[in-house]
Formats: sequence, C-alpha cells, structure tokens
Amino acid sequence: MMTEFFESPFRILQLRGGQDGQLLDVFAQELRQSGFAKITARRHIRAVEHLLYWAKRKDISSATFDEHTLEEFARHLPRCRCKGYGRTYRRDLQRGARLFIGSLRGAGLLPIPSTQETPEDPHVLVLFRDWMRSHRGTCDATIYNYSQHLRALLRPVGDDTSKFEARSLRQFVQETSQGCGWASGKQCTTAVRAFLHYLIADGKCAAGLDACIPALAHWRLSSLPRYLQPEEVERVIASCSATSSAGIRDRAILLLLARLGLRAGDILRLCRSDLDWKEATIRVAGKGRRQTLLPMTQEVGDAIVAYLMNGRHPIDNDTLFIRSRAPFGPFASHCAISMIVAQSMRRAGVRCPSRGAAHVLRHSVASSMLRQGASLQDIAVVLRHRSIATTEIYAKVVVAALRQIAQPWPEVTSC
Repeated sequence: MMTEFFESPFRILQLRGGQDGQLLDVFAQELRQSGFAKITARRHIRAVEHLLYWAKRKDISSATFDEHTLEEFARHLPRCRCKGYGRTYRRDLQRGARLFIGSLRGAGLLPIPSTQETPEDPHVLVLFRDWMRSHRGTCDATIYNYSQHLRALLRPVGDDTSKFEARSLRQFVQETSQGCGWASGKQCTTAVRAFLHYLIADGKCAAGLDACIPALAHWRLSSLPRYLQPEEVERVIASCSATSSAGIRDRAILLLLARLGLRAGDILRLCRSDLDWKEATIRVAGKGRRQTLLPMTQEVGDAIVAYLMNGRHPIDNDTLFIRSRAPFGPFASHCAISMIVAQSMRRAGVRCPSRGAAHVLRHSVASSMLRQGASLQDIAVVLRHRSIATTEIYAKVVVAALRQIAQPWPEVTSC
C-alpha cells in the first residue's frame, strides 16, 4: 500500500526494509481505507517512523506498544534529538502514533484494552457486568456509569457482599445523592438496586435488601417538555447543504430524528443492513437492544438514498452514518449526533430550548402529533415507550386544550 502515497522506489524500499516494515504496510493500508489525503498520510507515516526509531533506541518492542508508550513518546518530543527527524508539530506526531497503535489493534496485532474493567475491580463486579450484558442487554456506556457507583459501594467489603446491610446501603445512597444532581443520584439508586437484584438471585446477599434503597424525590410531570415549533423544525432541516457530503448526511440524520422520533443512540447504531427497501421499513435497536420495525417514509428514504449515493465515503463498514472527514468511520458517541443537530439549529437561527439538541427533535415529533389529534397511545408506539406513563408528559403541551378544562381559582376572575 506504500505505492498509494509514495512514488520513489527508494523511499518505499526504505520504509519496508526496516524491522517493522510489515507494520508500516498495515498502517498505510488503514490510512488508505480511512480516506486520508496523500500529504496527511505521509505525515502520519513519518510520525510512526519517528516512534519506531525512538522505541528501538529505548529497547521497546512494537509488540508491547500501549497507552503508556504513547505517554513516554509524548514526553520525549519536547527534548527530541533523534538524528534525521527535524522539528515537527508535536500534535501531528502524537496523532500519527495514536492512529498507528489503533490500526495494529484493529488488525489483531496488539491487544485491545478494556475500557470497562480495571485490575482492581472486585470479581463480583466483573460477574455483574457480564450478567447485565447477557441477561439485560445493557449497553457498555450504561455499565460503565453503573460501575463508577458500584466500585465505591464495594470498596469497604470487596467481594464479601454478605456484609451488606440495610442501614449502610441507605447511608451510601443518601451521601452519594447529596453531592450531585437528581439525575446522577437516580443513576446511583438504579445501579445499586440492579446490583442487589443480581446478588439476591445468585444467593450472595440477604433477600429483600433491594427494598431498602430509597427513591429520590422527583416530580416527574412538574416540567414541560422542550420542543420546537413545526416551522422551526423545517428551517433546521432546510439549513443543510444539498451539495456537500456532510450536508447530505446531516439532512438524512435530521429527518430520521424529526420524522420518526429516533434517539441519538438509535442513529449511532443504525446499519445499512437495517434498511429493508422492499418493505420500506427501518429496523431500530433501542434501549435494552429491543428491536422495532419503523416505516420508512418517502422523504426519509429519498434522503438516505441521496446520502448513500453521493454523501457516504465507500468504506467497508456496515454502519450507516459515518464521519465526513478522515478517518472515515462510525461516530465515537451519540454526542456527535447532538452536535450535528445543534450546528444545524445555529445555522437556521433557531435557539435550542434545552440541552440535548437531538432529543429536542424527538420531543417536537410527539408535540406535533398531539396537536394534530394523535392519542397518547399512538405517540407511545412511535416513540417506543415501554410505559404509557412516560408519554403522559406530552399531554401538557396543548395549552389551548388545557385552558378549556382548567378550573378557576376561588375569588379570582377566570382566564
């Protein structure tokens, strides 16, 4: 693959002739598949040459490259005196080195570090995570968040969960929730309660302890859902460029959010194999990996076809929506989807009424359906809510209808 970026036979022989020439070939192939421009790829290959040269001087084998190696290389760069390697932007060198290690991990030449487990984690916590994945279909991000609270819970007892008692569990939840907001406190109670369910089912703690976890005070229907008016939604969609690959992609994403009420995580997990063009349906894997078939409208289908034909870089990856700039590949997290929506709102001159721009479009779908006469049951089906109680909050958005049933306050003129 070196011939894609270098024309000189001597330079190609120089790169391949070293001890790690095969690794450089693997890296060059990854750069080509990721769509890097020739000049950028050359810069990254040069950075890896520097890394390999430095590692050889330090007697560090390329088979042991990891995050610690990258940290040492970064500390070396400010005082670098490596012969033949002139002054270069340290950021470019570090990025090239990080991409190199990532490509080796993707090719199976280096082990992939676990982001969910640490060596000091109690064994019972590792078993709980496996149980949540296999029996509850919980995603890694949720397991990671749960683990933050459970590590603190297990610190005094380790693997001996038989020492748990109601008073200490309640005290842990109360102290944790006092130092954070309601959402983080709720996450803590949910994590502890799920953990106790697992321990009770496995006979590792006393039955009934899950009942001692207090529920945090929160008035679920006390606020109004934040949403956009229909004309604002149309302005946001129309703000996308019809000529750039990023604009074509963003328009397809916005239509899926604004017409089908998908979540940002749903967009992130969508694959090309989830599209059934013959039946005009989209298979969506929602929370808990529950799969649902949603209708593909003509407008949404046309936008996805335009993206696949004119906006998507041809990479060997089934993920539907990918980055529009190299390295081409899936988005890192659902936050990227919300950033796309937020940028579109700014272009359209629409103020985002709350955090989570992608979820605002989901609220807008429900609010629009309700104003057009749809029932809460219909909205619950479209939004894939497990309980109709989750959908009840949208009953408050039709202010005109609520005024008709509002009772006047005593001794006050009715509005």
